[in-house]
Amino acid sequence: MSVISEEQVRGGSSVFTDISADDENLQPTELESLCMNCFQNGTTRLLLTRIPFFKEIILSSFSCAACGWANTEIQSAGQIQEQGVCYTLRVRSKQDLNREVVKADSATTRIPELDFEIPPFTQKGSLSTVEGLLDRAVSGLEQEQPVRRAAEPELAQKIDQFILKLKKLKDVEQEFSLVIEDPSGNSFVENPSAPHRDEALAVTRFKRTVQQDVQLGIRADEDQDEEPAGDDLETMRNEVLVFNTNCPECGAPASTNMKLVNIPHFKEVIIMATNCDGCGHRTNEVKSGGATEELGTRISLHVTDPSDMTRDLLKSETCSVIIPELEFELGMAALGGKFTTLEGLLKDIKDLIVVKNPFVCGDSGAEDRVQKLAQFGEKIDKIVAGELKIHLILDDPAGNSYLQNVYAPDEDPEMVVEKYSRTFEQNEDLGLNDMKTEGYQEEKS
Repeated sequence: MSVISEEQVRGGSSVFTDISADDENLQPTELESLCMNCFQNGTTRLLLTRIPFFKEIILSSFSCAACGWANTEIQSAGQIQEQGVCYTLRVRSKQDLNREVVKADSATTRIPELDFEIPPFTQKGSLSTVEGLLDRAVSGLEQEQPVRRAAEPELAQKIDQFILKLKKLKDVEQEFSLVIEDPSGNSFVENPSAPHRDEALAVTRFKRTVQQDVQLGIRADEDQDEEPAGDDLETMRNEVLVFNTNCPECGAPASTNMKLVNIPHFKEVIIMATNCDGCGHRTNEVKSGGATEELGTRISLHVTDPSDMTRDLLKSETCSVIIPELEFELGMAALGGKFTTLEGLLKDIKDLIVVKNPFVCGDSGAEDRVQKLAQFGEKIDKIVAGELKIHLILDDPAGNSYLQNVYAPDEDPEMVVEKYSRTFEQNEDLGLNDMKTEGYQEEKS
């Protein structure tokens, strides 16, 4: 077992040695640490090394003899650089697949020819090769394929076809581009011709945006206050805002988290969640980020397959839910605003009507009423399991509700979206009849 001495730590750069397969003295430091899989003691190996023509890195590897769990990752031993870096490599031969690549967890990996992208912070940092990056991407896509083949066979088939395209890249029958963009500046692609220029590799430096600084956890400088308003709004879209409030149950101080979310093919909404550490009470609510629409919206979905349960759904506080087959209608004030899935909405309806209904709990509940509601709960369970086909209707006079179209941008054959003019009574419920927004200043003067 190797141990880092105090003299080495004081010496700074002497701790890091050039990486080499021929150096027998290059031994990792071994530490006993806790396995997060079985909670027995395992072994962590740390190797502090220097990549030629680049910088120092820390390689860490954990293995547990008790359960066999293993994990490896890479961390930069240096600070976040002043500028981000973007490497564009033209892979022209199989020799290019052997280039060493340091990919930080903040890096985005793209293959433009396949329109393929691995977003930042979705993978741990790694020290690999170009071929290793391709293998890791294939492994990540194959991981959930058995589940997809059962739930979404068409999607699984498309991913299988895409996996074949990724695997075919390793044959290098045609050249392709590999782009690694890292705002921290700590990623690296090997130049085998170093210190000479590499004709196949383009390296560019760039200034980070405010959003990238926030993702990296860097405090904004004073001059960033002068950023354009568009950048400030983009930063807010990627931030979770926290403000102090009181718990609605026990009145103790609590915190409310607020996040602005953009729903594809719809609009922006505000998601608010409150957690109380005192009594454990938790609430969540969704508010529309836009104004009341000129027309109301009625969305009708024919639920025919269990995969429909995974559709994203936004129910505003003004939306009614109707299930004709069950002769059921949920008023606009019930359940409040929610951003969930179709399965989540049905389970919330069951909890509201069957589980948390105070008029059917204990001795106060009549037997016939309890039995009817129990049967209603069983029907909801059958709908979720795909055993009962229904029509689900979301009727929102404010036009601020949404149900995911899984065929977007094409039309969904199982879903109908209608726009309609509100009645006087609906405008009255929304408080629009007495709302004056035009000519207000002239009338006041």
